[in-house]
Amino acid sequence: MDTEHTGANPELLLPRSRAANERLHALIPGGAHTYAKGDDQYPENLAPVISHGRGAHVWDIDGNRYVEYGSGLRSVSLGHAHPRVTEAVRRELDRGSNFVRPSVVELEAAKRFLATVPTAEMVKFAKNGSDATTAAVRLARAATGRPRVAVCADHPFFSVDDWFIGTTPMSAGIPESTNELTVAFPYGDLAATEELLTRYQGEVACLILEPATHTEPPPGYLAGLRELADRHGCVLVFDEMITGLRWSEAGAQGLYGVVPDLSTFGKALGNGFAVSALAGRRELMERGGLRHPGDRVFLLSTTHGAETHSLAAAMAVLTTYVEEGVTARLHALGERLAAGVRAAAAGMGVGDHVVVRGRASNLVFATLDEKGQPSQEYRTLFLRRLLAGGVLAPSFVVSSALSDADIDHTVEVAAQACAVYRKALDAGDPTPWLGGRPVKPVFRRLA
Repeated sequence: MDTEHTGANPELLLPRSRAANERLHALIPGGAHTYAKGDDQYPENLAPVISHGRGAHVWDIDGNRYVEYGSGLRSVSLGHAHPRVTEAVRRELDRGSNFVRPSVVELEAAKRFLATVPTAEMVKFAKNGSDATTAAVRLARAATGRPRVAVCADHPFFSVDDWFIGTTPMSAGIPESTNELTVAFPYGDLAATEELLTRYQGEVACLILEPATHTEPPPGYLAGLRELADRHGCVLVFDEMITGLRWSEAGAQGLYGVVPDLSTFGKALGNGFAVSALAGRRELMERGGLRHPGDRVFLLSTTHGAETHSLAAAMAVLTTYVEEGVTARLHALGERLAAGVRAAAAGMGVGDHVVVRGRASNLVFATLDEKGQPSQEYRTLFLRRLLAGGVLAPSFVVSSALSDADIDHTVEVAAQACAVYRKALDAGDPTPWLGGRPVKPVFRRLA
């Protein structure tokens, strides 16, 4: 069955997906390879298992088609199976993928990346964001001789490694002595950050943060952080996993004009292929190389870090963004979607409860209860109605493959979801519309 939803279907059933989810849990801890993709993030019995995707659409194994948002945790920004990307990979398939010495593709990919992100002087590729951010932290510690890492407390995720995960509710297995070396500062508050650096004078190796998320940086904030890092002798690291390409081709640093010492890229860089990057000032990056006189830093050394297929994908993505103005298209699509959903929510009387936030290229939504507080129950209700209408949207993060018709359909389904939302608010209890247990936050101590 290839169901093309034209309206909400509250009787959406996913028997094959439900059976597959049971098998996934039996063989894979958590039933998925990323916690944010877990079936606990979706309404009970409505977690589709995907068969395939093309452009802005995916199909589940039950035959249902969805307009998809937040594809691959924001990684698939050009749409699934993008022709320029798949063709670039296809050209490399019969040429081998991994050799005992560097491939010329590594040189070409580095040149292409540094031409697109000219604020960086050197780059090293890896496979995931955690390896890149952890390499940045290690490099900062080596360069400064300091033990502590200062992370932005308002940003949800930096790495699977101990220095960060130890600060979350899922800290089991991480020694407290490791956790004590990570301290936190609030986003947008220079005075509080300076107080932290003064309290731990001479101990903080780096400040690491996403330069922007669902809010724009306050005027002068990033430049102020740059000045603070310089004055206190620590390394400024921008985690551009999300902002890279989506904010501008050169990332947030290119948009806001503040140059970090180190930055990390991923997600959109490969359009779903596994590739990430650590980039930055030559003086720092060379500490992980062979042309400096000091102690060597084990920066990034991964068997598959320079696998040629993913580097070919990255080069095609960078070229497509620059030549086709993809960032501008993402913003235009996001603005159309945000305006439509906000109007639909207001029209149904829930404009203060279903709230679309963020930069147009990186939209998220909040679901608030009768008291205006974030609610997992109301999120469950909203997700359930979106799914029934053929919209798979853990966020409203757009890809450039979306059409105006896709946006219009999403707004129509969102309006139907908001109508149910209003009924639940009026009743003072969303439970009758949940269909089971509420969705759960990713970071929690107990399963």
